[in-house]
Amino acid sequence: MTYLKMILVGVPLSILLFASSSPTQAASQVPKEEMRASWISTVTNIDMKAGMSKEEFTAWAKSTMQTLEKKNFNTVIFQVKPTSDALYPSKLAPWSSYITGKKQGTDPGYDPLQIMLDAAHEHGLELHAWINPYRVTMVRQGLEDLASHNIAIQHPEWVVKHGQQYYLDPGLPSVQAYLVDTVKELVINYDVDAVHMDDYFYPGVNFSDQETYEKYGSGFADIGDWRRHNVSTLVDDINQHIKAIKPWVQFGISPSGIWRNQTDDPTGSATNGNGHYDQLFADSRQWIQEGSVDYITPQIYWSRQLAVASYSVLLDWWSKQIEIHATVHPVHLYIGMADYKVNNNFDTAWENPRELPEQILDNRANGGAKGQMHFTLRDILNNPLGYADIVKKEIYTAKALTPATSWNGNKQPKKPINVDVDKQGNSVKIMIDNKKRTDAKKYVIYRFEGNKAGDYQNPENIAGIIYDQQGTATFIDQDIDPSKRYTYGVTSISHTGIESKDAKEKKTKK
Repeated sequence: MTYLKMILVGVPLSILLFASSSPTQAASQVPKEEMRASWISTVTNIDMKAGMSKEEFTAWAKSTMQTLEKKNFNTVIFQVKPTSDALYPSKLAPWSSYITGKKQGTDPGYDPLQIMLDAAHEHGLELHAWINPYRVTMVRQGLEDLASHNIAIQHPEWVVKHGQQYYLDPGLPSVQAYLVDTVKELVINYDVDAVHMDDYFYPGVNFSDQETYEKYGSGFADIGDWRRHNVSTLVDDINQHIKAIKPWVQFGISPSGIWRNQTDDPTGSATNGNGHYDQLFADSRQWIQEGSVDYITPQIYWSRQLAVASYSVLLDWWSKQIEIHATVHPVHLYIGMADYKVNNNFDTAWENPRELPEQILDNRANGGAKGQMHFTLRDILNNPLGYADIVKKEIYTAKALTPATSWNGNKQPKKPINVDVDKQGNSVKIMIDNKKRTDAKKYVIYRFEGNKAGDYQNPENIAGIIYDQQGTATFIDQDIDPSKRYTYGVTSISHTGIESKDAKEKKTKK
């Protein structure tokens, strides 16, 4: 995840007026479907400390998922390939040094991805496996720091040094094939809900790939067009291979917040910063047009006041791109939120604890955005200025389902076959038996006071979300009044997020 540096120019700082519903109004209009994700950054151990034992890592994963569930998040984006490594046992990449704190390739003795995946699903959260395909090293790392079986050591001819880092050359067909294979391995071996790529593509304009261009770029008069073609080809290939293995697994990308400026392209945004089309050779609009992604999450890491890259301007621009260009199939627009900037930036707008919460309200009012992803976990937990408390108390006031991707499969599941409830003192145990069906990925538990069901469209009635476990699932509802009677309704959610038409209902005994 890069903190895209803006080229500030001498233009007046115009403050765009915020016209949206108040937090109180928004709390009463909480959407039933909304992406609420937290990135969990493992690179340089931003969110995860190194050297944990299996027991320590498991406890941390469970605690983290429980905390996010209580904050009414519904997704984690777990970084599993920070560089050309892996936080899971892989035949194609060495163990990441960020899990052990030791030499790359050192086996921690457990599978961090599987543990995190189990913990996420236990708490009803999706897990998107976050990869950084091209990056080989971080700053101040050399090739000597890599494991002997790292692909960069096995194939030094694939590697290009740019600045203080090493990258795989995106223009080489052999690199593209290898990167697709790493994703295939991941999707085959793990029940991830999505694969997620962030904003690292070509690292800069002066990337040393002239020889590769001369060999493979004969059909392109401009090296920039050839580079963008290489990235878009990889994006489409990854998506196609994911869908061939598991059609319901999503593929999403979070590019930097600016595609192009209007000064470079009349169809660009009214901004004056580094656009990824020209600087990183990533044509994110093409991915929307071609349906190569299921969602796109532009990192709009600026305030609404910043004239050179206003959050409000960019939110509207991206929403329009989805409206105009997502014609092959819908593409969900989620916004990357700059939690890391709260009370920690030159822009004084970030000294206001309500800047980020009100950006979320802007997303809802916009209509085109279907939710947001927060960078990063440690900032959510550190809660500078109390901004995360505002989000929880006034905005994420109820649970939400993740938006469905019906274009990956539109069959509506049937309600669960059987549901039993058992009131046990201060809690209720809900037991789901759906063994004769395979159409459910998750179940939504609705709770209503009294002897009859209420409004299934009101997210305030969602008690929890639980993943199917080979046809069964158990949910413990601890948020009850022991003196009251409840009616529970359980719906099924398909692998692509479609909810069953009906619910299986059961009442607690007096």
